[in-house]
Order: sequence, then structure tokens, then C-alpha cells
Amino acid sequence: MSGRVALITGATGHLGQAVVKRLSQDGTTLAIHYYQNEALARKLREEVESLGGQAAILQADLTQESGAEKLIQEVISVFGQLDILVNMPGAISNKPWDKLNQSDWEGIFRSNLESSYFCLKQALPTMRSRKWGRIINIGFHLVEHLGSFPGITPYAVAKTGLLILTRTAAVAEVANNITVNMVSPGLMEGGNLPAGLKLKPGQIGKAEDVGEAVAFLASEQARAITGVNLIVAGTWKM
Repeated sequence: MSGRVALITGATGHLGQAVVKRLSQDGTTLAIHYYQNEALARKLREEVESLGGQAAILQADLTQESGAEKLIQEVISVFGQLDILVNMPGAISNKPWDKLNQSDWEGIFRSNLESSYFCLKQALPTMRSRKWGRIINIGFHLVEHLGSFPGITPYAVAKTGLLILTRTAAVAEVANNITVNMVSPGLMEGGNLPAGLKLKPGQIGKAEDVGEAVAFLASEQARAITGVNLIVAGTWKM
């Protein structure tokens, strides 16, 4: 992947850090996006550079289309190109479905669906011009389960919408040699696990497993894979 430039949005999160570190192993040049945690973004950049990689940190509010436009243009200004986009942001809240208000819906939708759409839309022109691109959106392991989610209703609806967007863009961009896929993690070691949860060995994955899935879909070896939802969840809730 030497010569490729990847933008990882929401890179300071638990999974985002793993994706950054994994892509850096392949020689990918990295644009590390953060919204508030500049200190962690700097630390992540320093870690990449200490291993011989190249990285820059960029701040933006991606819940606004103007923020996404600014971010994409900054990546191109700094590195001259953008080849890989990994949309990591995904706020979640636990609130009974019948207690939700307008701000609850809007906040989750902006974080999980609209921010990814804005970045995808802004990244496509430069990828189209180069006739090469990889876009990877992050879902969750039950994104294709059209069932009841009473505690996380806006999150589940937004992620299902993101899968529809993923497949819509995949069909539209196949002629431009741009693949669009989704990686859907389940519960992860080191993440926020329910209190008292008892797990069997191998039942859940690690953040590094998500990094591996993203790295594969970003590679030339995955050129014929598009519109796919790759679930990384072990046997959790299988």
C-alpha cells in the first residue's frame, strides 16, 4: 500500500486507533482525523512516525457537510491525493425508544450516518479522477437484523441506513474502480462490555481484528469485493 493515502475519521476511538496502526504496517500514508481529542491524535501520529510511517492529524466537525468538505480538501492539500476513506465515527446512546426526543435522533443520525455520507460524497471526485478508491464504513454486527432494538433504536436505524448507502455507492462507483464496503464489529475486548458479562474464549474479537478486516478491504487483493458487510464478531450473539 506504499503510495496510498488513507483518511481515518474518528481515529482516536478504540477501533480507530487499531485501524490506523494496522494500515501503517502496510506503508499507507495516514490522515488521522479527530474532533476533540487532539492530545490522543498527536500521540497516535507520533506512534506511527516512530515506526517509520507518515501521518498528519486533522480536526473537523463531520456532523456538518462543510466540516467534511474542509477535511477532504485538507487531506488533498497535505498529501496531494486521497485513496482510502475509513468512516469510523459512531456515537451510541442507551435510552428507551419511547423516551427519545428530537435531539437524540439528530445526534445519532449525524454521527453515524450523515457524517459518513458527507465524507463519502466529498471524497468521490478525487477517487473518480484517479480511477481508484476504497471506502469502508463501520457498522455493527446486527446491522442486517431487522428486528427490535428498544434501547438503541436511533443507532440501529442509522447503521442500517449506512449499509443501504454503502451498497448504493458500491453499485454506482464500480465502473470507477472504487469499492465501497462495510465492516461490522460486535463486542470487542477492551471496549465497553456489559457488566457481569461472561464470555467463552474466542466468543468476541479484538480491535486488531477490525484493523485486519479494514486493511484487507483497502488492499488491491479485495478489488472484486464491493457492497459487502463483513461481520467481525466471533460467535457473539450468533
